[in-house]
Amino acid sequence: MLTLIKNAEIYAPEKLGRMDVLLAGTRIEAIEPEINLPPSLNVSIIDASGLCLVPGFIDAHVHIAGAGGEGGPASRTPEMQLSDMISAGVTTVVGCLGTDGITRSVDSVLMKVKSLRAEGVSAWMYTGAYQVPTPTVTGDYARDIALIEEIIGVGEVAVSDHRSSNPTNEELTRITGHARVAGMLSGKAGIINIHMGDARDPFRPLYKVVEASELTLRQFLPTHINRNDYIFEDAKTYGLQGYVDITTSSYPYYPDEEIKPATALRLLIEAGVPAEHITFTSDACGSLPGFDPVTGELVKMETGKPSSNLRELRDAVQEEKIPLEIALKVLTSNPARILKLKQKGNVAKGMDADVLLLDSDLKIHSVIAMGIRVLADGILLKKGTYEQ
Repeated sequence: MLTLIKNAEIYAPEKLGRMDVLLAGTRIEAIEPEINLPPSLNVSIIDASGLCLVPGFIDAHVHIAGAGGEGGPASRTPEMQLSDMISAGVTTVVGCLGTDGITRSVDSVLMKVKSLRAEGVSAWMYTGAYQVPTPTVTGDYARDIALIEEIIGVGEVAVSDHRSSNPTNEELTRITGHARVAGMLSGKAGIINIHMGDARDPFRPLYKVVEASELTLRQFLPTHINRNDYIFEDAKTYGLQGYVDITTSSYPYYPDEEIKPATALRLLIEAGVPAEHITFTSDACGSLPGFDPVTGELVKMETGKPSSNLRELRDAVQEEKIPLEIALKVLTSNPARILKLKQKGNVAKGMDADVLLLDSDLKIHSVIAMGIRVLADGILLKKGTYEQ
C-alpha cells in the first residue's frame, strides 16, 4: 500500500521544511521536495498543506495491562484502550507493572503487548515491578531480556519510596549489571526504569550503584522526577549525566506538589541539562495516589491518559516558548535512542511509517501507525477489539 503525503512542514524532529513523504507498506520510502508518481499506481494521497508532519509519539511508561491497587481491590485500574493511545498520537508504547507485582503478572503485560501489536500499533515492555526480587516470565530478568523479543529492560523498580522493597546497593547493582549484559547479548537497551519516590536525596541509590561498579547513570531511566520541588532540583544535577523522565499525567491532579511538565522541561534545559537526556511519559492507566505525610494513609487517587503528553508538548511550545523541534524530542527521538527502538522516533527514509499530522494549534489532524491511517481529520478510524 502506498500513501503519499503532500506539502507537509516536516519536523523529523529537526525542521526540514515543506516536503512530500511517501509511505510504502510499513516504512517511509522517500522524503523529497516534490514526489510525483505514475497515475497507474494505486496511491492514497493526503494533502497536508498547512499541517506539520512529525514522528509518532513514543510513550515509554504505560501500565498497559492495568495497575493500581493501593486503595484496595476496587482501586485496581483497567487496561489501556487502543483508542486512547491513537487519539493521543501515541504509535509506540512501552508497558510495565508498577506497585502490584504481587497479584498482577509480567505475563499479562506481555500478552497485552502482543495484543496491541496485533491491532496495528507498536509495543514493547519492561520485565519486573516495584519489588526486588522482581517478578519475571522465565524466572530470571536477564533471560527475559535476552530471549523474549518484546522485553527491553527491567522496571519500574521502586526506590526512595515507602512502597519500595528497599533493595540493597548490592541487589540494585546486580540487577543493573545483569540487565546491561542481557541487553548487549540481545541488541536491546537493557535499561532499568526507576520509580522515584518522595524520599529526600532520591537519586542516592543510583549514585551508589555507579560508585560501586563500572556502570554509568545512563543505565537508568528514572521517572516521576517532577513529583515535587526537591526531587526536581536534584534532577537538574542528575540530568547532566543521566537520563530523566517527566511524568505528564499527574498534572493538574497535584498542582501544589508537582512541577508542571512543560515548565519542568524548560527549567531543565535552562539548568544545562541536555535536551537529549529528557523524556516525557504519561504513566497512563497507573494509579496516581496521594498519601497523608503524617499517617501514611491513602487520601486520594487519580489516573491519567496518554493525551497528557500532547497537552504538555503544546504548552511547552506555546507557553514555555520551547522550539517545536526541541520539544518534540522528548516524545520521539530521545526515547527511541535511549531504549534502542531503532526504527522509531524519526522521520527518515527506511524508518517505520509512524507519523502524525498536526494543525497550527498542535492538535492532531491524522495518525498513521505502521503505514495505516488510524485517525483522519480528527476522526478515529480504528478501535480496540472490544471497544464499542
